[in-house]
Amino acid sequence: MSSPSSSAELAFEHAVPLAPFTTLGLGGPAQHLLRARSRAEVHDALRWASAAGEPARILGGGSNLVVADAGVAGLVIKLDTRGMEITRGPERVRVEVQAGEPWEGVVQLALAENLAGIECLTGIPGSTGATPIQNVGAYGQEVGECIEAVEVLDRVSLETRWLSREQCGFGYRDSSFKREPGRFVVLAVRFALTPDGPPRLRYAELARALSAGAAAPSLREVAEAVRALRASKSMLLEPGDPNSRSAGSFFTNPIVPLAHAEAVKQRALSLGVVSRVEDVPSFAAGPGMLKLAAGWLIEKAGVSKGLRRGAVGISSRHALALVHHGGGSTRELLALAEEVQSRVLAVFDVELALEPVCW
Repeated sequence: MSSPSSSAELAFEHAVPLAPFTTLGLGGPAQHLLRARSRAEVHDALRWASAAGEPARILGGGSNLVVADAGVAGLVIKLDTRGMEITRGPERVRVEVQAGEPWEGVVQLALAENLAGIECLTGIPGSTGATPIQNVGAYGQEVGECIEAVEVLDRVSLETRWLSREQCGFGYRDSSFKREPGRFVVLAVRFALTPDGPPRLRYAELARALSAGAAAPSLREVAEAVRALRASKSMLLEPGDPNSRSAGSFFTNPIVPLAHAEAVKQRALSLGVVSRVEDVPSFAAGPGMLKLAAGWLIEKAGVSKGLRRGAVGISSRHALALVHHGGGSTRELLALAEEVQSRVLAVFDVELALEPVCW
């Protein structure tokens, strides 16, 4: 292969450890790394990788990423593009955000401008460009609900274009970007938010947390309540919190047919886990489907919070979070994930899918 170090235009780095770029703090080096501060650099780096026959991966905030201990071959492009632009309309305010912007900054901008639509998504680490890929959601909101369009670079044609919300194919923790991995690079996201709109209070736990306060809480009060709930579960990146070195929820909530969900409830009843089938948490997820609570399944399958397997373990505050306590390896983390999956499958006949991206 040709050496990227020969390029006078792109500042490639070599054998760069990726662990510091991830919230888990795990993983080996990237063979080559480019910190792209413009879309032109992203385009040129992809063109180089294509010409050299080298794989190219896109790195955002590293909050939903698991990197192999051996690292990755080829080129890793770290998106460091910045910029937010507001366009005001009578019913919607459009906020166009470059992919490398930290997501929390977007939420704080919306709160400062009293724009409704993403107030429940505070406290989530990572970059804005990653949010449509995962259709990031929490506490009753998903970004797909307020995304108007996503600007992408097509890695096949190396052309830039905008995809509408419909073209993004959003679903629960899903999108067309996940279904076509490696096809597009997200360059920017355009959100359509509601000026002075009401907060979203469809999530029962959040509604209960706010029930003692004002009858009509403000967007900021809702965001503060969300942050308090996340902090209580060690789902904020806070120095000194032994549970915070994680990728957030490591498993998605399984969506199963009604008959399968009923079998799970009957199984829980027969095991004495619940006294009534109604006590098994489940939520409507489209025609003929129910969403089960992965954290509940994990705990009721006998995997306790705070479980340790050497340097990795289960968060002491949230059964969905796998934690790296320091000095561990990705191999150990994935072995623990497999242990959790096997236990839930054996007890409830439910397969848990990993939420993070694995390199």
